Amino acid sequence: MSVSSPPSLRGLIHAPPYRNRIQNSNPTRFTIHYSQKPSIQLSLNWSPAGDILRQITISSVLFLGLSINGFWAFVPSASARMLPSTSPSSVAQLHDKQATHDSDGVGKSGNVENIEDEETKAAFEQWKSKTYALTVPLTIVALQNSLPPLWFKEFLQSQGKRVKLRPQFRRSLHDIFYELSNPFKKGKVNPKSAVAADVITLGDSWLSLAIDKGLIEPMEGAEDQDWFQSLSDKWKVYLRRSSDGKLDFQGRIWAAPYRWGSMVIAYNKKEFRKRNLAPIEDWADLWRPELAGKISMVDSPREIVGAVLKYMGASYNTTNIDFQVVGGKHAVLQKLSLLVQQVRLFDSLSYLKAFGVGDVWVAVGWSSDVLPAAKRMSNVAVIVPSSGTSLWADLWAVPAASRLATDRIGGRVRGPSPPLYQWIEFCLQPERALPFKKEAIVGASPITLEAPIEELQEVTKGRPKLDTNLVANVPPAEILARCELLEPLSDDAISEYQWLLGNLQKSNHNMSSSLLHYFSSVVPNFWPKIQAKVE
Repeated sequence: MSVSSPPSLRGLIHAPPYRNRIQNSNPTRFTIHYSQKPSIQLSLNWSPAGDILRQITISSVLFLGLSINGFWAFVPSASARMLPSTSPSSVAQLHDKQATHDSDGVGKSGNVENIEDEETKAAFEQWKSKTYALTVPLTIVALQNSLPPLWFKEFLQSQGKRVKLRPQFRRSLHDIFYELSNPFKKGKVNPKSAVAADVITLGDSWLSLAIDKGLIEPMEGAEDQDWFQSLSDKWKVYLRRSSDGKLDFQGRIWAAPYRWGSMVIAYNKKEFRKRNLAPIEDWADLWRPELAGKISMVDSPREIVGAVLKYMGASYNTTNIDFQVVGGKHAVLQKLSLLVQQVRLFDSLSYLKAFGVGDVWVAVGWSSDVLPAAKRMSNVAVIVPSSGTSLWADLWAVPAASRLATDRIGGRVRGPSPPLYQWIEFCLQPERALPFKKEAIVGASPITLEAPIEELQEVTKGRPKLDTNLVANVPPAEILARCELLEPLSDDAISEYQWLLGNLQKSNHNMSSSLLHYFSSVVPNFWPKIQAKVE
């Protein structure tokens, strides 16, 4: 209901009959009112003398009227709006009328206005209290311990009450990928699964497969976002992909990094000193005879074959082994077979357990696994191989929920939540790098990939110092320059990996079979028959 403004006194006091109102536009000037015909009639003959007398009479009446009007012009402003009168009783009556109108008109209008203001204010407060009116949900499914929990609180503070954050965590990247892919295979959608989230953590090794299978959707307009423009060229090249997940300079943006790290080698200093063994410095040390059967390693074929290629002076991202590696794939197979004999255990779940209980003296794995375990142990050193290593990355990706024909995930089928890019922008701000520098979280901010940092002495002071060549979770600048993000394998490279793993010695048949199974699950179109069995 709209509330009208209080009527003026002029509107409340009605004009008498036959009133002609002459009003000056200047509010400080008085007004002459002729309220009725003169009550005294003068009977004068029409003559020059009578005409003169008549003019004198009229002038006297005008003078008297002007004087009275002038007197009322100087009374308080509330009375200035009243009609002039020469009768004291009339003045009293008008005062009574004004008081009556004030109490019945203006007073009532003021009370109505106050009531309406209070009702409107109460209604507005009630409207503000409704969460659907002011908040937008943002559901995040993240890898456990991959980002500081404090980020969620700080993000909410930066956004005010307009965002309702719904963070969820999963124990492994495999768990997230399973939840992402399962609805597309079986057609059943759990509204609490990763596929219903606005954004999820996706490991870099899963990115190509997720794109190729249509499990995630491109980030529309990402190129124009500040967070993407602030990334280094290395990230920009890595994130642009074709619709089948391959690197493409003209491709679309499918993910955004928020953390990265490296493959590292940990070794037991106590066991090495006891046997007077030289410390480990590079990949070549894994082939030392005295370490046979004393090494555990992750079971990723990219990392295993990549370590062999790096040892032979080649790149992790070699596209044609026969042309780019001395001796071709036969030489690589020989070195790979020797490494398999050296390694006691290939198992991404158990390789650190074997290291912790002393069954092996060396562990090769991702820094996100190795560093927390090493800090819980004593007499352990962790190094980044001097010839360089592979880099891993945790990425934000958007599930392709719009492809699902379901009504179980609400409006998510129409696209991700609007604050998505604000969240990504927040994660890539320079301030977010501090928890990584403090080593509260393993890894490093994407902004440090090509901007080496110095160790923060005031932050690490008083903490047990780990024997490592990493600086705030980042390899030294000279080693970082030789490190590589793992690019999608070309079709030729996939065929070569197939040949290498398929030709391992029979004594290692079980190991090669497990590697083939793992490899076929993360590489699109790798051995169609095996892929069909996996799916």
